[in-house]
Amino acid sequence: MKTLTLLRHAKSSWDDPVARDFDRPLNARGQRAALTVGRYLRSEGMAFDHVVASPAVRIVETVEQVEAGYGSDLAPAWDRRVYLASAGSLLDIVHELPAQAQTALLIGHNPGLEDLILALIPDRAGDTLRDSVEEKFPTAAIAEMAFDVADWTAIRARSGTLIRFTRPRHLDPALVPRQD
Repeated sequence: MKTLTLLRHAKSSWDDPVARDFDRPLNARGQRAALTVGRYLRSEGMAFDHVVASPAVRIVETVEQVEAGYGSDLAPAWDRRVYLASAGSLLDIVHELPAQAQTALLIGHNPGLEDLILALIPDRAGDTLRDSVEEKFPTAAIAEMAFDVADWTAIRARSGTLIRFTRPRHLDPALVPRQD
């Protein structure tokens, strides 16, 4: 059994004048959401054998805040391929995860993360978790999937079970998106 958790970066700031999208930092709400997510991971007893993350500034800052809430270092392997990757590219990265890892965390961007979930989880009537992801996979959201496989390379489309989907607003009502 392999467990893959996906975490989308927290809310970034569009107010900072940066030359490249890659360099956008988190805003204050994003920092709070990432810290809250870290506390949630700790309270749920979630642990990861291997972590892979995009090196974009908003991901680096998300990881820092998640670690502060989690109370432990995630020690991600920074992989530039995760930056704005498609679902297919992300699946290639999943296939390369270390065989000995049973639980992995992938921290990245949309739309790739959402598309990966929708590709890996069968679309079954009444699957409210998958339907919720299809509705929106917001910033700082967590999706946990289980796969009945012995090796990461065996993960294929529609082969997983979505066992957790948590949005930051479910953890802290103050994180409900503002209606601008």
